[in-house]
Amino acid sequence: MSKELSSQELHNLAMNIVGKELEAQGYEFMGVNSEPKKNPQFVCLKDKKLHFIVVRNVPHPLDPKAYDKVFMQKMKDHAAKHEADAYYAGVGLYNATDRSLPVYLNEDYILEYEGLIKI
Repeated sequence: MSKELSSQELHNLAMNIVGKELEAQGYEFMGVNSEPKKNPQFVCLKDKKLHFIVVRNVPHPLDPKAYDKVFMQKMKDHAAKHEADAYYAGVGLYNATDRSLPVYLNEDYILEYEGLIKI
């Protein structure tokens, strides 16, 4: 029987995907927070500049590139107090067989992620 991934497991998967990309691009992790309600999820340093990155798992049929503009403006203001840049990373994770079904443990999924969006 297939086990549906919980919202925390989907969030962790999204964090791993974004984290690997950040690592590959030379970001240094200063802080990582895997709780979806604690923001930002990543505080990174690159080229002596601080970066605050909010990661969200975005369920079907929502657009992973669409974000809460009011919330992200608050995050941008918070980042500015620390002389940091703010980014949004929306990660779409979908069942490979049928996007309307949940994502299951150890089964194929579709990834829709186009990288960081600077706020």
